[in-house]
Amino acid sequence: MSSKPIIVVLDYDNASDALSLADRLDPTMCRVKVGKELHTAAGPQVVEALMARGFDVFLDLKFHDIPNTVAGACKVAASQGVWMVNVHACGGKKMLTAARNAIDSVNGNKPLLIGVTVLTSLAQSELLEIGLDANLPASVLRYAALTQDAGLDGVVCSALEATWLKDRFGKAFKLVTPGIRLVDDVKGDQARVVTPVDAIKMGADYLVIGRSITQSADPVATLHKIYNDLKTLEMSK
Repeated sequence: MSSKPIIVVLDYDNASDALSLADRLDPTMCRVKVGKELHTAAGPQVVEALMARGFDVFLDLKFHDIPNTVAGACKVAASQGVWMVNVHACGGKKMLTAARNAIDSVNGNKPLLIGVTVLTSLAQSELLEIGLDANLPASVLRYAALTQDAGLDGVVCSALEATWLKDRFGKAFKLVTPGIRLVDDVKGDQARVVTPVDAIKMGADYLVIGRSITQSADPVATLHKIYNDLKTLEMSK
């Protein structure tokens, strides 16, 4: 199991709420994710504020554009000191390679560079609507292979795909898994969901967890429970 596998999603429309929750969380137990909503509202300043509080930041902006534009964005993100950044694998190998080269050109610690395969909100029946005629696992596999060929560090995928992705691409290839829900949670807008413990058993390296923590009655207690459950799992191996 990866060190600190829990990534708490800070999907807020303002910095105040995001930092208020962050101040209650323990950066030795989790990392945090800044996505499009929070970054659009608060900009890079909120990333800096979170890092100043000791958090590793996953900058989840899913860059997808022409290679030069994506390279520039990745270079800026790396220069800011984020821990992880992601790009859409469907941008193609030239774009992925440009992103890899941009990250590598930055001095100092380099963020993990992760490719997005098929969004966990998408079900098999929706692939045809976006022009993908392959089945869902085949689409994920194609994107993951493209991502590894371009030298990226891993992919965002469903934990349901983690076991065979690990078998195919090796332990060093990092798997970042959204769609994590606790046993009693509703699915929300996720079509492919898994519990934290089961996700790790399936081969996930990092668990992206949002509403299960942020909208719980006691986010701190929920984080502690998930953390302790994963520690128990690790000790039982």
